[in-house]
Amino acid sequence: MAYFDAASAVPLHPVARQALQASLDEGWADPARLYREGRRARMLLDAAREAAAEAVGCRADELVFTPSGTRAVHSGVAGALAGRRRTGSHLIVSAVEHSSVLHAAEAHEADGGTVTQVPVDRTGAVDPGACADALRDDTALACLQSANHEVGTEQPVAEVAEACRAAGVPLLVDAAQSLGWGRVTGDWSLLTASAHKWGGPSGVGLLVVRKGVRFAPQGPGDERESGRAPGFENLPAIVAAAASLRAVRAEAAEEAARLRELTDRIRTRLPALVPDVEVVGDPVRRLPGVVTFSCLYVDGETLLHELDRAGFSVSSGSSCTSSTLTPSHVLRAMGVLSEGNVRVSLPPGTPAEDVERFLEVLPGTVAAVREKLGAPAATEAAPETGGDLVVDAIGRRCPVPVIELAKVIGDVPVGGTVRVLSDDEAARLDIPAWCEMRGQEYVGEEPAERGTAYLVRRVS
Repeated sequence: MAYFDAASAVPLHPVARQALQASLDEGWADPARLYREGRRARMLLDAAREAAAEAVGCRADELVFTPSGTRAVHSGVAGALAGRRRTGSHLIVSAVEHSSVLHAAEAHEADGGTVTQVPVDRTGAVDPGACADALRDDTALACLQSANHEVGTEQPVAEVAEACRAAGVPLLVDAAQSLGWGRVTGDWSLLTASAHKWGGPSGVGLLVVRKGVRFAPQGPGDERESGRAPGFENLPAIVAAAASLRAVRAEAAEEAARLRELTDRIRTRLPALVPDVEVVGDPVRRLPGVVTFSCLYVDGETLLHELDRAGFSVSSGSSCTSSTLTPSHVLRAMGVLSEGNVRVSLPPGTPAEDVERFLEVLPGTVAAVREKLGAPAATEAAPETGGDLVVDAIGRRCPVPVIELAKVIGDVPVGGTVRVLSDDEAARLDIPAWCEMRGQEYVGEEPAERGTAYLVRRVS
């Protein structure tokens, strides 16, 4: 089985396993106690903090360990906003932040705060100028990921941090996806990360708050971790997380170059192997092992199941997954095709043979799924019959509305329109994306008696 979902979780690094087993015997005591076992535990905790701080590029007393990356984000956002409540309650986030950041923003807005979402371009990157324009006199905090978890696009953190620093606004960076590959550049103020993203054990997060940043921990007070992460530290997991971070950093440069070559194979060869596919994300400024693409006329959930049967574990931001009926917020913000979406994220050590086998299996798998759904062939064209057409796809989920549109677009003359009726939220994204891919004109949408009508004009 080839595991291609490292952006969700990386298999436990051998160094993490060794450190975890050793610290289970040595680090079980309370590090706050002064007796021998407690002192030994404190030494392990301090050493882990020093190692993690060195990897991040911060002082050891600026870093605390949290029970997860999500908890680090929530604590970081809440504490920074509370610390600057006299300045205002305006929060800035990008439209493609991890759900943990967006959920924190929703909670802040529910409490009476204001939130500005900065849009991204079609590659998933923010414009530093747009971030600067979003800054206001009452802005308390800005948040920006170092790299996107779905499409791998790296964000211009240094440029945004410079704009925030000039305005006196702290910037929180979610570095979960990138910290294993290197330090985050720029004059950021807060940083969060999660150990299971770099091969450490799950249940360990990092929260860094630079000296001088106003920060007020929220919730009941606790004497542990500077009051920023209450509860007894999971010392064995913390030691393993720090040890594995140091280990993967030592291998990062060489492994990053190797994984970039493998993902470049997928990016360059995929369009020739699979018709009607869109490779998304920045082609250059991206994480080493991530490549994401979307296939027209494909049910994303079915495609993932078929790839799993073929021996490949991949993930999807498609609307057609078992956990959601709406497109991923990342793909929606980018304005790219969401149906048949596949994210391939290669863990360190992935053999080149696995990538080659994936490229051999994928074309036939996509073709089989399209055939089951009755999708049109890539070269199929129907004769022109004249007049405008209405496609009733009410009650039918993606990718069926797009498939039905593709089947009839040739039935109208050039300049004629097809009106697609759909109540699936994914159609709002996938129909315009189909038009861009196939050279047709997307006219817009309008309310219909049932659902929404999406208008497409035939150009060629």
